[in-house]
Amino acid sequence: MKKFDLLAASALAMLFAAPAAAQDTPAQDDGQAESTEYENANDIVVTATRRNETVQEVPLAVTAVGAELLQNAGVSNVRDLEQLAPSFQSSTGQSSATGTTIYIRGITTGGDNPGFEPAVGVFIDGVFRARAGVAISELPELERVEVLRGPQGTLFGRNTSAGALSVFTAQPKFELGGYAEASYGNYDAIEVKGAITGPVSEQVALRVDAGYRTRDGYIQDANSNRAINDIDRWNVRGQALYDNGDVTFRLIADYYETDEQCCGAVSVVRGSLAPVIQSVAAAQGRVGLYTGPASDRIQAMSPNRDYGEAVRDWGVSGELNWNFGDVSMTSITAYRDWRVLRNQDIDFSGIDRAYRDGYRSALTDFTQELRFQGSAFNGALDWLVGGFYLNESNKLTDTVRFGNDGNRYVDTVFAGALGAAPPAGFGTPLQFFGSLGGGVPLVGQALLNPLVPNTVPALQSAYGAQLGLLVGCFRAQVGTAPAGACVIPGFPSAPVPGLAALVTSPLPGVTAGQGNNNDDFSVKTNAFALFTHNIINISDQVSLTLGARWNHEKKTMAASINNNTGSCGFFDQVRAGNAAANAYANVLRQMGLFNNLFLLGCNPAVNTEFNGNYADSFTDNEITGTAKLAFKVSDELLTYASFDHGYKSGGYNLDQATFDSVLLGGNGPQGSDLRFGAETVNAYEIGFKASPTRAFTLNGALFYQDFKGLQSLVFAGNNFVVQNVPKSISKGVELESVIRPARDLTFNLGYSYISAKYAGSNNFTGTPLAGQEGKQFSNQPKHTVAISTTWTPALSDSINGLIHVNMRYNSEVNIPSGSPDPVTGRTALYNPGYALVGARVGITSADNNWRAEFFVENLFNQYYHITGFPVPEQTGNYAAYPGYPRFYGITIRGGF
Repeated sequence: MKKFDLLAASALAMLFAAPAAAQDTPAQDDGQAESTEYENANDIVVTATRRNETVQEVPLAVTAVGAELLQNAGVSNVRDLEQLAPSFQSSTGQSSATGTTIYIRGITTGGDNPGFEPAVGVFIDGVFRARAGVAISELPELERVEVLRGPQGTLFGRNTSAGALSVFTAQPKFELGGYAEASYGNYDAIEVKGAITGPVSEQVALRVDAGYRTRDGYIQDANSNRAINDIDRWNVRGQALYDNGDVTFRLIADYYETDEQCCGAVSVVRGSLAPVIQSVAAAQGRVGLYTGPASDRIQAMSPNRDYGEAVRDWGVSGELNWNFGDVSMTSITAYRDWRVLRNQDIDFSGIDRAYRDGYRSALTDFTQELRFQGSAFNGALDWLVGGFYLNESNKLTDTVRFGNDGNRYVDTVFAGALGAAPPAGFGTPLQFFGSLGGGVPLVGQALLNPLVPNTVPALQSAYGAQLGLLVGCFRAQVGTAPAGACVIPGFPSAPVPGLAALVTSPLPGVTAGQGNNNDDFSVKTNAFALFTHNIINISDQVSLTLGARWNHEKKTMAASINNNTGSCGFFDQVRAGNAAANAYANVLRQMGLFNNLFLLGCNPAVNTEFNGNYADSFTDNEITGTAKLAFKVSDELLTYASFDHGYKSGGYNLDQATFDSVLLGGNGPQGSDLRFGAETVNAYEIGFKASPTRAFTLNGALFYQDFKGLQSLVFAGNNFVVQNVPKSISKGVELESVIRPARDLTFNLGYSYISAKYAGSNNFTGTPLAGQEGKQFSNQPKHTVAISTTWTPALSDSINGLIHVNMRYNSEVNIPSGSPDPVTGRTALYNPGYALVGARVGITSADNNWRAEFFVENLFNQYYHITGFPVPEQTGNYAAYPGYPRFYGITIRGGF
């Protein structure tokens, strides 16, 4: 552990904690009025247990962020919350829409594939957002955010295995009001947004929010003046609220749209194939891989490819609350429609090897949640029962296709390897597809060259003694040598019809544009659940919470695979039993070339062997629940202990590369190959909530989470596959503190220690996770510190100052890029410990109706990898998605 890690851990563990950030006032049901006093430093009211309680009264680990801190910290989307909650983090991979994941306590679900449901559920105004990427859109004005850590399911509509993020937006008000806000910053960033609300009758109020945001990209193209990772999005949202006292009904409709270029990845580590990419690109006057530091944020791209990403997201929801006296009912009905259209230069280089063009994903969800709750036995029992239904349609059209350099890249890879001087190679470049011109011999031609003796010392050294003898057999099969030239017992030596023509002609190659045309996937989910959550008040000091949930899910998958990859032609003949193709394949296997040639020329993502229609379905049933004992030692101290059994259903990896090929020893494609199993967890937690004075609160939690079947998306050399990990453990300590010595000065401090590892008892031999037994999950820091300070001094009777500073420190992490070095413990990609600092400085009116402020994010322009990956088909090359550079600008807001 580094010195700074030890200092940060020890200092904050004694006193401080993750920012259970407070509102400035006791929260009111309508979120409108502001008191001149406050009960304690952390008096924000939350509904984490579906009951209105302050953070200090809730016996569970919850981080709450109120409206004022959200505004002062500039939180405009879910990812911004990282600066305020150390146990919470997010990561964005190859797509902002489909590659975003959210972590709580080190647990997430691999992104980059919409077939994965999140381990961390996101709920916006009670409506479940089915994927993390669906939930990262720009948010309207917020009332508060609650981060619930640990499995959820007895209170929320959708069960989750790692936690939940519950976002509450500002509601319509029964008095006329509104605001308009404009920002301008570097990278030509422009943002305008606003809202208006007011009554249309004594019982009906309306609200409309809208916003537009644009910003230039911060990743430059080494081959042009283009920049990617830009922002161009707009949204509109309308609400109607009916309230007659006993009945409230809130109707929400929203629409969100983006048209952006995302997401680029910079080359960080370059292996043996980097010179191949550089040479192919240089021959066309381009840079193949930018070799400067990653912090330059420069990526080489193909001039005819881009990273276009267009999202359309809309939905309608209605929440009905009906008070029947001692019993209240809540019904939340919602329909959401989300879709994305993407392009992608998937070789992440300046060569035109492969790309996505017109990748489409569409997700529609209908959800219905119904809850009844009340009290009985003179308040001794607070009960809640409910049900939840989800009907989801998930459709994906994948379009991985070869570019203009498809054949040239493969030939150049083998030309370099086979052209090495003896004994490593032939001493002259060789090729398979003929893309390097007639001056470069084919592999078959070289083997038939009479100048190459039957026993080839170079080949014996590189591939084994048998190969030299095999050359004689090969020539006998071609017919250029007598049968006696084959001295390997039992090896066919008679001429094979068609073999001579096959080996002296280029293998069938790929034509630009071939590949997936198209791969269509569809998954339909029907999920039912019944749940109950009950608090038994044994005495004024002791309460027992018992909750249970019955989960029933059925998923049905259909897939239609249609590849027209020309370079799969030779391998199709081998699989079909063609004698000439099999004879040549046998020689290539002996030379150790066949598998690599197959994976490069007929990649699993575009393999014609997988063409066809597939279907599969399964049903999951699981009982989950919670038991929690809380003891209120005094008015200033609450302690609790809990057990939760959580669950996330299995699903389908919507990627044809998940199939296995008979040519590599598999049993061929089957619909069940795409299926992965459920994930369950037994979670244990003890904690306390302390409020020794009005100005100081300190909350802590010690947790241990035992996961079975953790759904892990891992890189298998040429593709990403799903591996259900038998056993994984997430354990740690969380502390959270709010210090408020004066009404205008608040400190939110936090620390978390998270050990999230694959259990050492796992056996990953022969799997992509080999060597990861007992290792910390990639991209999960053990130590995280979050500090935010807000000071709003009165400058006059009508004007306040604003100084807000926040900092998040992450200790060193490994980034996905193979097994760690046994000496350093680091993978090829890693982040050393680093801190991100943001600030806002300005002035506001005393009633907060207007403000003007200067803001900066990543104040010290700290470079870090958001995440990274081994680049497919480029052994030894690793790329990373660069973190945001320094952003700064001004914001002016006026309201009434």
